[in-house]
Amino acid sequence: MTRSVLVIAGEVSGDQRAAELVRAAHAREPGLQFWGIGGDELRAAGMEILYDTHAMAVMGLGEVLRRYGFFRRVFADLVARARERRPDAVLLVDYPGFNLRFAAEMRKLDIKVLYYICPQVWAWHRARIPHMARLVNRLIAIFPFEPQVFAGTGLRVDFVGHPLVDAAQAARAATVQALPWPGAVHIALLPGSRRQEVDRILPVLWAAAARLERAVPGAGFLIAAPSADVAALVRRRLAALTGGPAHCELVVGATRAVLRQARAALVASGTATLETALMGCPMLVVYKTSPLTYFFGRLLIRVAHIGMVNLIAGRTVCPEYIQRAATPAALAAALAPLLGDTPERAAQLAGLREVAVRLGLPGAAARAADIVLAELR
Repeated sequence: MTRSVLVIAGEVSGDQRAAELVRAAHAREPGLQFWGIGGDELRAAGMEILYDTHAMAVMGLGEVLRRYGFFRRVFADLVARARERRPDAVLLVDYPGFNLRFAAEMRKLDIKVLYYICPQVWAWHRARIPHMARLVNRLIAIFPFEPQVFAGTGLRVDFVGHPLVDAAQAARAATVQALPWPGAVHIALLPGSRRQEVDRILPVLWAAAARLERAVPGAGFLIAAPSADVAALVRRRLAALTGGPAHCELVVGATRAVLRQARAALVASGTATLETALMGCPMLVVYKTSPLTYFFGRLLIRVAHIGMVNLIAGRTVCPEYIQRAATPAALAAALAPLLGDTPERAAQLAGLREVAVRLGLPGAAARAADIVLAELR
């Protein structure tokens, strides 16, 4: 009898990470069936897609409320399909608002629940930790501090390493890519991948770049956009801005190549900070959001840093400039020392190497796949 796994990857990043796991699992057990919610990457990996990730990925309470009926129908349909098809396990990938509720339904059906890429309950919802431990059979973690977060709950947590380690290793080994750097001192600008991030963070990076250009002879900038959609957001925002650097270009789909060649970077807080660290590029972590979101975030957040690099290190490796602190003058002044052969640069490079070691060895997806297969047995 063919074994199967129901996968729910409701975001683009989850689709990518789950696809790596599925490919590794198929290499070990080609007949294993995966089905559920996924996107282009999981489809290419051979998964049966019932609902596309792009239809599930929403941001903000307003959009969630507008599409509540759709999510409710998808949820009910997947529960019914799980009851009918009886998968050997359910593999949930991040996406906690949907997935933790789904886990509760799967436990009622006595279907094993595996969770890959832990929701950030340790930052925002620590009260969810014991609740999650009751719902999940096994958690596959990608950050080294996560097993300790669940210590004493009875939940088995395995740290497998971070999947970006493989991508960074491949990028460092690749032939150096020709990029349109407009100056001799290469500075990368990574303004985020969501519209709200680009709208709020890019203007600050743009103005800081102008200051750096005046202060640092030969400074040239590349804005790294991960996709054509993000590049379109960047171009639209730049069209409304004035007073930026004279020497700046936009590149698409070459973020790691940009970071490999950059002397330093201004990076929006998020996964991009890990990519920057793994490429060995000194950085400042920048974040700005709406005043209301920031107000409630300050009430809820329970960690000392927002940058993942600093959370992993357990100290400030890369300075963070958040909300009102993220001014063009402050960013330009703080980045300038990282461009020369300075104690500040040497200290940060040492910290980034430490973070890279803590993120584990290559092969995270393969180790995660081995855990899934072991649970199926």
